[in-house]
Amino acid sequence: MAYRLTQYAHGGGCACKIPPGELEDMVRGLAGSAPAEPAGELLVGLDDGDDAAAVRIEGGQALIATTDFFTPVVDDPYDWGRIAAANALSDVYAMGGRPVVAVNLLCWPRETLPFELAAEALRGGTQVCGDAGCHLAGGHSVDDPEPKYGLAVTGTADPDRLLRNDAGRPGLPLSLSKPLGLGVLNTRHKATAERFEEAIEVMAALNDRASRAAVTAGVKCATDVTGFGLLGHLHKLARASGVSAVVDAAAVPFVAGAREALRDGFVSGGTRRNLDWVRPHTDLSAVDDDTALLLADAQTSGGLLVAGEVPGAPVIGELVPRREHTVVVR
Repeated sequence: MAYRLTQYAHGGGCACKIPPGELEDMVRGLAGSAPAEPAGELLVGLDDGDDAAAVRIEGGQALIATTDFFTPVVDDPYDWGRIAAANALSDVYAMGGRPVVAVNLLCWPRETLPFELAAEALRGGTQVCGDAGCHLAGGHSVDDPEPKYGLAVTGTADPDRLLRNDAGRPGLPLSLSKPLGLGVLNTRHKATAERFEEAIEVMAALNDRASRAAVTAGVKCATDVTGFGLLGHLHKLARASGVSAVVDAAAVPFVAGAREALRDGFVSGGTRRNLDWVRPHTDLSAVDDDTALLLADAQTSGGLLVAGEVPGAPVIGELVPRREHTVVVR
């Protein structure tokens, strides 16, 4: 029997995230006080919505901790495992770190789907962690009505060379290491079972090279583009840095077939919620509604958005002094 994993979940990939506005309302005020006897100095926490937490530990290193998991974004379990692992590891790369060890997070409907499919997802995750030079050891599993898979990842970094949301400055170019349009293609795949090879390989690709290049170039500010879309993540970066961002829509790359998927109506609810959230903070007067939707498209395992130039990554805009809107699309 052939199983279509995407049919066993209400959403897919990072499009099933809690909407950004609702999430910010929920976690507001949770920073709290410092622990009584901390094992290290908290360098990056909850304040600005960075991709991971970072703590300075004994020996002068920064310890980076993150977790990410989601429902199936594609029907093939091995590809889903690869994509989910690359997506989880990306949070460490987005902070300028190197993943060291990860553990599996698996939720599985044990009476509905065979465990052979779960094993294939785990195999995909193992493959990508191996490519990243990251140990994958153990994890946790629960019986769940919907299949979900991802990783909890620990990495290390130089505490003085962290990439973070709040370090953007006017005059810096904005580079994007992967094309957009993954969300609309994943939505089309869920509805039609069409397979999009380029999108799968983009999602399964690691962000390690872009991260190393950014750190080597002395970049201080970056994030990765996932469920809140380019506009959402850029709004958070600009807001945290006290600047505005200008995006050249014509310079933004898209995966083949993305515009056709949008034309045919394959837009996730997550993408529409992203656009609703950023619209009050974004000047979209220069572009049409379709372009605005693609720029807000909920990505899964997207690229790094870097405030600086990265070899091989197109420059899609720049940071400027703070204006009325945090993001201006031209």
